[in-house]
Amino acid sequence: MYAYKPYPAMISIILAEGSNIVRAGVRSLLERDGGFNQIIEVTTGLEVLSHIKGGKAVDIVFTDMNMPGLGGIELVEKLKLASRQTRVIIFTSFDNEKYIKQAFEAGACGYLLKSASSDELVFSIKHVHGGGHYVCSDLALRLLDKLMRTPDAALADGDGTFDFELNSKEVEILALISEGFTNQEIADKIFTSKRTIEGHRQTLLAKTGSRNMASLIKFAVLNKLIR
Repeated sequence: MYAYKPYPAMISIILAEGSNIVRAGVRSLLERDGGFNQIIEVTTGLEVLSHIKGGKAVDIVFTDMNMPGLGGIELVEKLKLASRQTRVIIFTSFDNEKYIKQAFEAGACGYLLKSASSDELVFSIKHVHGGGHYVCSDLALRLLDKLMRTPDAALADGDGTFDFELNSKEVEILALISEGFTNQEIADKIFTSKRTIEGHRQTLLAKTGSRNMASLIKFAVLNKLIR
């Protein structure tokens, strides 16, 4: 289980993306959220390394997989050596499981498809900065289907007994997460704020020791927390 850190007041980030349109869209989302004090835009992996090696402290590198000159996987490997405190999220249209595996093996902390919602994009960055790992919901649900067909010995006979408790609100939110609703959609359904839902997601991951949404939902299903 990772040590959860509450969301910080501000996060510094490098947006590494070759498409001006995509880069501008992501920047707009981050500026609208207001939780980012520095947003650096670059178009190549080599520019990312130049910033990091130049001594500029950056919390998150948000990078496409297919970067000119230096691919996403190679960039992750080099960043791991250049800056231990910088965490990397892959932002891509590549949904092949091979690439997901390669990214995390190289040292990435998140993998997000470009089809992800704006809520999920911002949540993934804050979750990764807080110490977690993240796989976007579309991929997580697909991986969950695969996981459920390959029962884990440690969880397959879950009897519903744990060394923690979930309150009724957490169980309700967990059920809605399992149905694929976004933070904003869940907030609207239960009449609360999006940030409150983000906090509940973090708490559920921390309580269950889950690394991502897929393992959280698998844990909940196998231990009969949800149907």
